[in-house]
This record gives sequence, C-alpha cells and structure tokens, in this order.
Amino acid sequence: MRVALDAQLTVGTATGIGEYVRGLAPALRRAGLDVVELCEPRLDPWRFDRRVVWDQFLLPRRARAAHADLLHCAAGTIPLRAGVPVVATVHDVAWFEAQSHAPAYARYYFGPFSLARYRNASRIVADSAFSREALLRLLGDVDPGRVQAVHPGVAADFCELAREGGDGRTILAVGTVERRKNLEVLVRALAHLDGARLVAVGPKTPYAAQCLALALELGVAERFELSGYVPRERLRALYRRCAVAAVPSTYEGFGYAAAQALCAGVPCVVSDRTSLPEVAGGDAPVVAAGDARAWAQALEPALRGEGDERAARARARAIERFSWESSARETARVYREALEAGP
Repeated sequence: MRVALDAQLTVGTATGIGEYVRGLAPALRRAGLDVVELCEPRLDPWRFDRRVVWDQFLLPRRARAAHADLLHCAAGTIPLRAGVPVVATVHDVAWFEAQSHAPAYARYYFGPFSLARYRNASRIVADSAFSREALLRLLGDVDPGRVQAVHPGVAADFCELAREGGDGRTILAVGTVERRKNLEVLVRALAHLDGARLVAVGPKTPYAAQCLALALELGVAERFELSGYVPRERLRALYRRCAVAAVPSTYEGFGYAAAQALCAGVPCVVSDRTSLPEVAGGDAPVVAAGDARAWAQALEPALRGEGDERAARARARAIERFSWESSARETARVYREALEAGP
C-alpha cells in the first residue's frame, strides 16, 4: 500500500496538525507502509489563498504523480476531486462552534465546504471520541462506521523528557493564543496566586493583546509572559522546569498540550470542556472553564509541588494511551477499510 500523506502544515511554524503529521508518518513506516509525504515549501500554509491552491490543485495532482493507492488528507480539508480513495483526519469541528470571529470566506471553506467533502471520503479519522460524535451530528445520515476515533500520539522527546522538578512558580500554557484557548481565565487566576508567573507559548493572534491588557488592568503584567512561538528545545526546557501545565480551553478537538504534559510527567490541570476530560482520563484535575477562583485553587497545590507524585504515576499510562505505534496501527486499519470500500 502506498499512501500519499498531506504534510503541508509541517511547513514553517508547525502547530498541532504539523505535529500530528510529523509523528504519524514515521510511525506508519515502522508499521510497514510506504508513505510519501507531500508538501510545497514555497507556499505559506497560513495564507488562505496559498492553502486553497495547495488543497484543491497541487495536492491531488502530486498524489496521482506519486502513484498513491490512497490519499490521507491530514489537515481537515479535502480536494474537490482527488482521483484516488481519500481518508481524512478531522481534528475538530471548531469552524462550526468556536471560530465566529474568523472571516466569512474562511468559515465557509473550512466549515460547510469541507463538511460536504467529508461525505465523499472513504473513511474519516477523528482525534477523539468527542470530535467523532460532534462530526457525526453535523454529517447527519452518514454511516457511523465510516468515522473512527483514533487518538494521535505524543512525540518521543516529550515521553522521554527528564523532569528536573517544578520551579514552584511557573504555570505553562501551550498553544496558539486565540480566544478558544481561554488564556484570560489564567490571567485572572494569577491575581489570586502570589508569586506565580504565567508563561504562554504559541503563535499570537489579536486575542493576545486583550490578555495583556487584562493583565495590566489586574496588576499582574510583570508575571505574565507571552513568549510567542518558541524553538522545540525551549519548549522542552519549559516542560522540564515548570510547576504545572494549564489547559483552560473552551474548545479542543483533542488537546495536544494536555497529552504532552501528561506524557512528560508534568502536573496538569484542564478545563471541563469538549475533549479535555477525555484526554485527561482521570489523571489531571478538571476545572470549570470560566471560574478563575477555581483555577487558582486547582493550580495552587501544583505550585507547591503536591501534583508531582500524581503526575509521575500517570505518566506511564499516558505514554501507552498516546503511543504513535498504537495510533499508526489503528490508522493503517482505517486505510485498509478505505481501500476495500473504494472511492
């Protein structure tokens, strides 16, 4: 089986989907599959027009040129005409539920246009049981057997990370600084946590300025760091030394930040929304997304080091749950079903 894998979101500043492709491709090869990663470094995947050119024209052409038996569209978008059977990974349905601030053309392309394409996919992989159920509700009459929940894996450098013990003060929030990540609740919680600091790591959107303005208003700006996108080694260093990782999102299709923290043995607190309780799996406190005082109360013990033992016990379970080998095996099974079903 030769699989063409859409790797365009590994170009440049790779976030969650880029991390997904970078982990899945080698794991599929270790499972014995012939995988061809397709991308065009000259096209910025974060420019909408460049993304459409890639999705709709270059990707299907290159999949055919690679003589692929199957095209895996790993970024949630599918070409109108692929020419080969398609498996799509749908990471979330945020474009229907949490992206009302985005331009109308983007909401249409990543929302209704893509949803219509999913109906023609041979099989669909969802990152979580939550995302699978949310997608099935939107698709309506599509056979549920065509949509499978397969957790992504977490990269080995997080699973093998050597913790140095928490520093007693750093709350780490990882992910694009956008409204659905709900960073503001951590800024409000910071006002109740003397001596703590909040470090937010990830690409910034205009929402970052709103969070900074709130921090200035609450008098905690000197303890709030917006680091932007950082090199991987810097991120690993933060995981090694932070006291706790916080994932207060109001919407996550999977929640890579939570899975990474659990696999790295970092104490973690997550919100009670969408997929995050599923990802936490009982190994991290779950807090109401909008309750700043509850967040302060949940973070305070971790800042004192009281979450370290629980995180260490949970680590082995998390590494097993979020293994790329397991994810690749399940994905390969979906490929076989897709080829048997045909276009």
